[in-house]
Amino acid sequence: MTSRKPMIAGNWKMHNTIKESMELVKGLGEEIKDLDKNAMPEVVLAPVFTSLSSVNDKLVECGCKKMVLASQNCYYEPKGAFTGEVALSMLKEFESLEYVIIGHSERRQYFGESDEMINKKAIAILANGLKPIICCGETLEQREQGVTDSHIQKQITTALNEISAEDTAKSVIAYEPIWAIGTGKTCDSTEANRVIKMIRETVKNLKGENAANSMRILYGGSVKPETIEEQMAQSDIDGALVGGASLKADSFAKIIKGAMVKAAV
Repeated sequence: MTSRKPMIAGNWKMHNTIKESMELVKGLGEEIKDLDKNAMPEVVLAPVFTSLSSVNDKLVECGCKKMVLASQNCYYEPKGAFTGEVALSMLKEFESLEYVIIGHSERRQYFGESDEMINKKAIAILANGLKPIICCGETLEQREQGVTDSHIQKQITTALNEISAEDTAKSVIAYEPIWAIGTGKTCDSTEANRVIKMIRETVKNLKGENAANSMRILYGGSVKPETIEEQMAQSDIDGALVGGASLKADSFAKIIKGAMVKAAV
């Protein structure tokens, strides 16, 4: 029986002004306020940079222990002439912020982020006392070519380079089949679980059995309230990285509730 606490992370991407972010947090708080914290998955919110301060202050003000923050990105250098980037020392100022999402397929596709850059970010995040959520996944073309496993193995191997077994265990991996993101298509739960088991085996080979068994691995790709229970019933899926469905309090709350059976085990 796994002792890994499930995680449901909401990636808001480039959505929501500060006002809209506050309304969403308030609505979500209402939806989950009566849920038993011990039976809940860990709930992580990743708003845009401009909303981090306001959402953080709201969580601190209300003493909310049911939700924590993630940044959608970071830069690996501590400071300097890097216009438009955000340093980890700046993110650490937010009391509720514990995670940083890196390697998202959109960052790779639109902003040219390489596996080596993602590795630098992961090392910097851990050195600053935060935890990375490392995204990986294949395109439809790669899946059709039959290179899904080898492609993801390379992504994970590079991302975890020079990271200790102890820090690997603290980290989170999110498997996101790119062809299923924002398309309404969902990877079959058993296939998603197969890939995630392969990822766990890769981590085991790289960093040892304890790190592999401790690390949480999420599924991301058009996660919906209708799919979450089947996904969470799988042996190696520890939660979900949720996109569009996290932008509405009611649908995101249903996903959180759908993960509670596994959280309570």
